[in-house]
Order: sequence, then structure tokens, then C-alpha cells
Amino acid sequence: GAMGVTHLMAISQNGSRLNLRLARTPAGPTLTFKLKQFSLIKQVRSVQRRPFDSPAAYNHPPIVVTNNFGDATAAPHVKLMRITFQNMFPAVNVATVKLADCRRVVLFNFMRRDFGDQPRIKEDADAEEDEEVEIRHYAIKATPVGVNRKVRRLIQAKIPNLSKLDDVADYISGQTAAGSPAAPATSGAMSDSEPEDETSHVVLAQKYTGRGNASAQKSALKLVELGPRLRLKLAKVERGLASGDVMYHAYIKKSLSEVKKQRAKIEKEAMDKKRRREEQEANVERKNREKEEKREAKRLKKEHRELVAMEELRRGGVGAEDDSASGNESESSSERSDYSTDGS
Repeated sequence: GAMGVTHLMAISQNGSRLNLRLARTPAGPTLTFKLKQFSLIKQVRSVQRRPFDSPAAYNHPPIVVTNNFGDATAAPHVKLMRITFQNMFPAVNVATVKLADCRRVVLFNFMRRDFGDQPRIKEDADAEEDEEVEIRHYAIKATPVGVNRKVRRLIQAKIPNLSKLDDVADYISGQTAAGSPAAPATSGAMSDSEPEDETSHVVLAQKYTGRGNASAQKSALKLVELGPRLRLKLAKVERGLASGDVMYHAYIKKSLSEVKKQRAKIEKEAMDKKRRREEQEANVERKNREKEEKREAKRLKKEHRELVAMEELRRGGVGAEDDSASGNESESSSERSDYSTDGS
């Protein structure tokens, strides 16, 4: 797209309903969604005990996960949604990507509900739809496993308050050198306990972000939601960029004859628009040509006047020279006559 923009997103509000339009530049298609529910980033963070803070996580594109969109046998509008969501983000080359660059995940979850023959009410914004898409945004967090929790706190630079202990060994072992229980160390923030679900334990192929996440080290992966949250319902698909014939509509179903009639109407409007544009261009060209002809005629008229004025000046100069010459000859004759009279 122009200036590297591949997709355009626009949110509009009509009464109590929010719409989200997602368009592929420069030629479409355009997907129009009903925005059923949403939560802002600040709202997601407000309910978290320890929100995720790492601006560096946004330096690389996220991993896109599309769930439950089906395979090649899925409905055309479902496949179009999946392809559009995937193409919104740069593709990740699995062969060359660095593990430390995989910091975020964007999840698109397609939900189907079977309502049978029960009619759907278009105006009811709170009613559940037969097909909806949930969008979630997560950060990937890795924690070393197989290490004592207290040691892991030290590795991750979460130093507790050891003022009541004689030695750091008392903190790790939980008892003093004499064998008596050690005083508990306090900290401003408790560390996350090691996840009990071993399915989240992986052996890192490369070094990952965070202390203790070295290559070939086993770590537990955890997703921390970043927000925003969106729940969408696909309402309409247009062939062009916010224009063109409607390829899919969730609420309005038309027969083949109605589709042909509407397409013929759209084509006729397009032809009329093209004809009017051609007429306007022809009129503009004709007016420009008339202006140029007037300008040329004015220029020629001006040149003609200048030529006439120069000719008159030339004629006036020749007449003056002739009169001067005649006057000189008369004076010479008079002088000769006077000379002859004096001599006699």
C-alpha cells in the first residue's frame, strides 16, 4: 500500500452501536464488523496484580494465532477473515526468527453457536450472535524452572530484605547455622510461584529475555494479557475499498435474481458516472481550447496593431524628410536670386 500502509481500520458509532471497518489497501476488500464488546488496555491493567511493563516487547511483530477458523472447507467469509487477520501483521520466518524476538501473541478466536431456526434480531446489540471473533493480546513471559524459588528470586534480581538474617545461606535454607528456623525475609513484591502445569515447561533453544532463561535451560512460559480485548461480529464484506458490490451480508439474504439486478444497477451507475466524467473532461478541454484560440487571436491582433503603428511611423518620417529637403532647396534658390541682384 501507499507509504507502507496495508490495512486501514476505522471505528464509527451509529446510535448505540459501534462498527469497525477493516479495509485492505489499495483495492479492498472491506470487512465491516459489529463491535459487540471491548476493553481498553488501561481497563485490563487495572485488574491485574502485576501488569506487564516492557516497551521493548513492541519492537518486534507479534505471533498471530488463528483458532477455530476451520480448514479449506470453511465458508468463504470465514476464510477471508482468517486471511485478513493474518496479513495485518508481518509474516514470521520460523527458520530465521530469533527466540528473543518472540515477545507477544495476538489471538483471533472464532466462535460458532448453533441457534437452529431461531431468528436473529439485528437491532439487539447485546444478543449473542451465531458467529463471533474474539481478539486478545498477550505478552510472553518465561520463568526458569527446576530451581529453588528463593534462588530464582536472586537470579531475577528480586533481592529480599535480609536485614534480620546473618547470612544469605539462612535465607536459602530457611534455618540458621545452629539449626533454628531463620527469620522470614520480606520483600515488596512476592514472586510468582513455579507453575504446576508441566505442559508449559519447555527447553529453550536459544537465550530468551529475562534472567535465568539461558539456552538449553528449562523454563515455564506464561501469557500475560496486555489488551485491548475485542469481540466482533462480521456484518458485511465489500469487494472494493469501502465500495463495490456486497460479497457477504450476515443479516440480509438475497436471491440470485436480486443479486443480478443489484449488480446491473451498480454497473449502470458506474457507466453513468463514467459518461458524466467523460462529458466533463470534454467540456473542460473545449473551454481550454476556446481560451487558447481567444488568446492567440488577441496576440495576433496586438501584433497587427504594432505593425500598423510602425508603418505609420515610417511613413511620417519619410514625409518630414521630403518637406525638409524642399525647404532647403527654396532657401538656396532665394539666396542665388539675391546674389544675382546685388551683382547687377
